[in-house]
Amino acid sequence: MREAANSTGRIEGLPRSDVSVGVGLVGLAGLLGWIVFCRAFPEIASALNLPVPHARLDGPYAALCGLVASGVPMVLWSVFIDKVHRNPTTGLDWGKPASAEATRAVSFTKLTGLWATWAVLAAMYAIGRWYWDGQYLFAMEVLGAVAIPALVLSIPYVFWLDRRMVNPRDATWHFGAFLLAREAWDRDRVIGHWRAWIIKGFFGAFMISILPGGFAEVVNSNLADLAHQPGALAVALIGLLFVIDVQIGTVGYVMTLRPLDSHIRSGNPFLAGWLAALLCYPPFVYGVMEAGGLLAYESNAPGWQHWLAGSPLLLSMWGGWLVFLTGVYAWATVAFGLRFSNLTYRGVITNGPYRFTRHPAYLAKNTFWWSASLPFLVTDGGPMEALRNVVGISLVSGIYYWRARTEEAHLLREDAKYREYHAWMSEHGIITAPLAALSRAITRGRRESLQPAE
Repeated sequence: MREAANSTGRIEGLPRSDVSVGVGLVGLAGLLGWIVFCRAFPEIASALNLPVPHARLDGPYAALCGLVASGVPMVLWSVFIDKVHRNPTTGLDWGKPASAEATRAVSFTKLTGLWATWAVLAAMYAIGRWYWDGQYLFAMEVLGAVAIPALVLSIPYVFWLDRRMVNPRDATWHFGAFLLAREAWDRDRVIGHWRAWIIKGFFGAFMISILPGGFAEVVNSNLADLAHQPGALAVALIGLLFVIDVQIGTVGYVMTLRPLDSHIRSGNPFLAGWLAALLCYPPFVYGVMEAGGLLAYESNAPGWQHWLAGSPLLLSMWGGWLVFLTGVYAWATVAFGLRFSNLTYRGVITNGPYRFTRHPAYLAKNTFWWSASLPFLVTDGGPMEALRNVVGISLVSGIYYWRARTEEAHLLREDAKYREYHAWMSEHGIITAPLAALSRAITRGRRESLQPAE
């Protein structure tokens, strides 16, 4: 039986989350407010007689401003309400900063490592052909525009931060020391540095690239039409929830800052984890899960709207189910606040949907794909085509199970709090506990079957 909540609303035995509920909620409020403003801009411009086009703000830079609208409230809440900058995990001592002279050499070494890292990432972007086509063009434009300001601002930031770090010789410093070959450096710290920055560089560009499309659809959706088209309201709400996921998630990749305790503490050290994650994102996903890919699961499967078109009631009910699944998926991202990113350890989240299962986003996403595509219902190709689709989507779900297990292995070795959370969920999680019990029963039965007879 699940343990009861105490007077503070916390569940007994469940470790406290490293991110409060309020962080994500204020970010969500800021984003929704910005979307409403963008939709209402023609009326606002007319009322104020502004000398600008009286049209909705649906462009890519309006989508980019959504990061500010959601990110600023999250930063303010984190600093003034949660006071995350005081957390011991920041590695900062605000009491008595070191002198500038004492940390100057360290900061120069660190800047060498940081700038060299950015140069390598820029070269990787230049070489990767997929970065210069389609949606990635916007990401390259944004990263190109912020490159010089980032270089300039990194100087005062690094010098200021190093004076307050308990140990300013972090992973970036070790990479700089390796390049300068003046001081002893740690190979493992350099590898850790590159794990973190490859993750940020690869996924950061992807997240920026997908900002404009969904944002424009949400801003331009016609609410009057949705009421008269069965299933259209569900599709619109799903689109909005995906925008929330992308916007909050992108803020997480951008705000990897130690003073906010949102820095990347480690990247996943397991090759299997990297393979499982990268298979789910461009350019690798195109040959795996997309149409024509090895595991494509929507061949001749037109999906839920096609098969339920003849019944508005069933269409609306199924659409509501899909909205619920997408809501859980977006909720899982919002719960991370400033700390969302793939393949990283940035603290432990135990609130929101993570009270029910260790991997709510993966569970919701895969259930959504099965429910939306209905891969076993095909218009051509017969039972064999349906079988191919079912096998394909089953293997896709298997990849996400693989991802989940490698992420657990990473966090289990990094944080005692996660080990407590993992154990608690195995006993009390509404979804996780029954699955864990089933797994134990299967393992026990297999072990007993292998024992020799008396």
